[in-house]
Amino acid sequence: MKFLFDLFPVILFFVAFKVAGIYVATAVAIAASLAQVGWLKFRGRKVDKMMWVSLAIIIVFGGATLALQDETFIKWKPTVLYWAFGASLMGAQIFFRRNLIRIMLAEQVSMPEAVWSRLNWSWIGFFVFMGAANLYVAYNFSTDTWVNFKLFGGMGLMLVFVILQAVYLARNIQEKEQQR
Repeated sequence: MKFLFDLFPVILFFVAFKVAGIYVATAVAIAASLAQVGWLKFRGRKVDKMMWVSLAIIIVFGGATLALQDETFIKWKPTVLYWAFGASLMGAQIFFRRNLIRIMLAEQVSMPEAVWSRLNWSWIGFFVFMGAANLYVAYNFSTDTWVNFKLFGGMGLMLVFVILQAVYLARNIQEKEQQR
């Protein structure tokens, strides 16, 4: 259910784009993101940092798109978000020696430090790749193709990556359990 909740603004953006175009879709995405945060606050739930970052980026880049009537800004939004996530993971690792992937998953999974490190760096690489892929599609294809890629291509690539990560984790967890 959380997955669908997180995709709410993207799905509404997609539908609004197909019905009314990029500028209406951008306004809808901003409103949906604000509604998400508002709903969580209203329900007394914690709004995680990633959602705050996402909200700030959609407001800035979506706002620039609407104010300047230039779709370039909204096309940059996914790249900025992906690269911000990658930079956060890398910055925490390099400057603070903190593996954020391990921090998020350590309660559920126990693995050797080398595996955690590879996992963290693979996520950094994935986010860098996704940001670059978004820009490639944004600048080399129509806006309609970009919107389709944003929902289906991005989600598909994420799904494949998560499955590959799950296989990698399962293999390493089994190896650790066999060593006991």
